[in-house]
Amino acid sequence: MTTQNTTQDPHTADVRFADLGVPAPMVDVLVGQGKENAFPIQVDTLPDSLKGKDVLGRGRTGSGKTIAFAIPLAARLAAAPRQRRAGRPRALVLAPTRELATQIDATLAPLAKAMGLNTTTIFGGVGQGRQVEALNRGVDIVVACPGRLADLMQQGHVHLDAIEVTVLDEADHMADMGFLPGVTKIMQATPVKGQRLLFSATLDNGVDKLVKKFLHDPVMHSVDDETSPVEAMTHHLFEVADADAKKDLVKALASGTGRRILFMRTKHHAKRLAKQLSSQGIPAVDLQGNLSQGARERNLARFSSGDALVLVATDVAARGVHVDAVELVVHVDPPTEHKAYLHRSGRTARAGSSGDVVTVAMPAERRDVAQMMRAAAIKVTPQQVTATSPAVTELVGEVAPYREDTTPAVQQQQPRRQSSGDAAGQGRGRSRGRGTAGGSTGGRSGGTASAGRSAAGTESAGSGARRGGRSDAAGRDDRRGASTGGAAGQRRGAPRRAASDTTRGGSASVWSSDGGYAAGRAPRDDAAPAARRGGSRRASRPAGSGR
Repeated sequence: MTTQNTTQDPHTADVRFADLGVPAPMVDVLVGQGKENAFPIQVDTLPDSLKGKDVLGRGRTGSGKTIAFAIPLAARLAAAPRQRRAGRPRALVLAPTRELATQIDATLAPLAKAMGLNTTTIFGGVGQGRQVEALNRGVDIVVACPGRLADLMQQGHVHLDAIEVTVLDEADHMADMGFLPGVTKIMQATPVKGQRLLFSATLDNGVDKLVKKFLHDPVMHSVDDETSPVEAMTHHLFEVADADAKKDLVKALASGTGRRILFMRTKHHAKRLAKQLSSQGIPAVDLQGNLSQGARERNLARFSSGDALVLVATDVAARGVHVDAVELVVHVDPPTEHKAYLHRSGRTARAGSSGDVVTVAMPAERRDVAQMMRAAAIKVTPQQVTATSPAVTELVGEVAPYREDTTPAVQQQQPRRQSSGDAAGQGRGRSRGRGTAGGSTGGRSGGTASAGRSAAGTESAGSGARRGGRSDAAGRDDRRGASTGGAAGQRRGAPRRAASDTTRGGSASVWSSDGGYAAGRAPRDDAAPAARRGGSRRASRPAGSGR
């Protein structure tokens, strides 16, 4: 493997796409988007990838990887035009989440169209009918998530024997989410002589095995890894005295005129905080695993357009969502792992832009946050603040005017109880199974792989159903995120219900304390089916639903 490292600052990059041998139709598209000059990872990889070499690109989120693989992919297919065949695409891009797949396609489709090519996306959380129709009409490039693609391969709707270029994007995230066995089977179905491009921030958790098995004498280009400091990103650590002070601080941080993303540990908290901010005149939308695919897209559209300036999210949004000009990221619930901190923070200061990152720490969280910061190689001085501290008001800047919340409630995906009919694949259970992301597969195997609960926007429900289990990486992320604050809250005399909920994975003590966001009832782990908690299906309905 040939290795090249680049430390070039994106601000000083002055290499034009036209100078790198990019075909003129794609240069015109990029210039029309205001992208005349290439970023470092594009400058490094394009000369090799345009020659047909296998490339391993290592770079942080927001470094310009999508264009780095979209250009050579479209150029190679256009150089040897072929008639489209039903169910046999010529190029494949694999991504870990629905949101990332959608955004890759948004970047890739205009470049492909300029070269006379078409694209389609394949992921769960939506019916497969339109995806199958697109495949049957013939498509050049498929952007897919592993679970739904594996389902359609098994059903005979798509074959990968004509693939000329395969791209694995954010391979490290796919490894973290347990997708590598499925990715391996998909890669084995592609021709050995095809070109392969793999982009990953790290080579751990089995990614190195993919590289050794499927890439042929690859050239590795490393621009920035996930632990490299971003000069345009400023980190702040705000320590607060109690839950009331935290509540006021979060509202203040959300009140500015620019886009900001607030990260919560659980789906329940994200939904609740978005509602509370909206009711206080700060338009906010949530992005979490209980939303239907249509609701996800509508919320992202509102945030992207500026109709809502605040996005309250679980780690789903750190898995590939890119919205321009996010000026502030707030870790309302600090993550427990430094990788999660870096992924979340990467939503700002992207592609040469600047941005700020705030971590809010309660007294019981300070030691864990300090350890997490050290692991992330972030040097920051803690500041004890209130909502009106100069450091806060200076960071927030101009406060946006009050706006009345007139947005209708979005659709939530409902957990359902697994019945004996599900397990047997008979009667009523079978009819319910047809509503899952994997089509009727879920009902036959007895899985409860509901599309809306699939992984942080991933669509692996079909493969999860075949294993007879729930496909819910978003829920697993929430459960892994139980905070030390829960135990502390119990020692201070917090209600027993809150302590038990924290054990199941919520960060209940922080927000169920007196005056916190979850006042009145400790949050549950929304990922768990009602039947497993011993509750009723009615209890899992979203607020405002009929009874």
